[in-house]
Amino acid sequence: MQRLVLSCCVVASLLAAREAAAACPVGVTWPAADWPEALASGPTVAAADEYLFTLTGRDEDREGIRTDGVVIVHRGRVIYERYARGYARHNRHLAWSVSKSFLNAMVGVGVGRGALTVDDSICDHYDADGELCDITVGDLLDWGSGLDWNEGYEDEPYYLSSVIAMLYGIGSGDMAAFVAAQGLAETPGTIYRYSSGDTVLLSAVLAGALGPGLADDYPWEFIFDPIGMKSAMFERDQVGTYVGSSYVYATPRDLARFGYLFLRDGCWDGQQIVPEGWVAASTQPNPSFQMGKSYEHFLRDGDAVPGRHWWLNLPIPELAHERRWPAAPPDTFAGLGHWGQTIFVVPSADLVLVRTADDRESGFDQNRYLELALTLAAEDSP
Repeated sequence: MQRLVLSCCVVASLLAAREAAAACPVGVTWPAADWPEALASGPTVAAADEYLFTLTGRDEDREGIRTDGVVIVHRGRVIYERYARGYARHNRHLAWSVSKSFLNAMVGVGVGRGALTVDDSICDHYDADGELCDITVGDLLDWGSGLDWNEGYEDEPYYLSSVIAMLYGIGSGDMAAFVAAQGLAETPGTIYRYSSGDTVLLSAVLAGALGPGLADDYPWEFIFDPIGMKSAMFERDQVGTYVGSSYVYATPRDLARFGYLFLRDGCWDGQQIVPEGWVAASTQPNPSFQMGKSYEHFLRDGDAVPGRHWWLNLPIPELAHERRWPAAPPDTFAGLGHWGQTIFVVPSADLVLVRTADDRESGFDQNRYLELALTLAAEDSP
């Protein structure tokens, strides 16, 4: 089966722009120990406060928008920052599936160091055999492993959910082994199926490729320390595998550092942290998704287009996909997590947005949020 060739000229132009910007930028602001601030004021700030932080009734009634914290960075400076519901600047927050975007970056650094390639079989670095050896590192990055998996959450019976069994049940001791034991349902690389299991198995593959000298410390050596994420925590399962699907914790200001790393094409203060070209490759529609086959549970109307462990604002007419966030430019991409955790990156607006939240009920409008942030950026004088 041939992969779809995207006719949309937007994709080609975005990739060309990102590749042209591959060299580390100069003349931009970099945060040192903390972010410089240029806090905005005025009607747009009031509108953002009202939308993002106004509860309806008591907090325990679970009505209205349940934002815990927001940090907006424009041109390297914090222009908006608010906290609520017991959170403050120093509090770490669980990132949930935004953690997947962190693992993407860590795999990228491993690839840049020559420890593995996206074309490697997982069996080159992880003790699996048989049909699983047909799965590549790239397939896992694409959520295209073909492994039998049910990414069901609270809206489905818990006993049918593979991810709940992995995180909290019989698979929690050795999560990667649990994922591998599910077996193949499809040929690897031929179908898109969003899967926290793919990400956890990818974490174990990365650790195997790095070897014992780096397997314990690579999150800090590769990403957290170089960009100054002093608050970062990353949980492991009982055999030591980092739970790359779900369990990064950090303050919103430190989450913004990670978004800023990807805004700057993997560079940090003149140093290429994530290898050149990795951001561009990660923020185009992923190859398994472009095959045109997908499990319906994660291809609902309005879903964002998947990149490689990032989410995109690109239209794909061939797959009947419109832009997920029409208020934002098409080059916008995001790390998205359960219950409203988000890192949005808008390269054309030089903008990073972080929101932590408790969106267990529906109602939050990401498009409205982006619209407010983009207005704040436009009002931020150069």
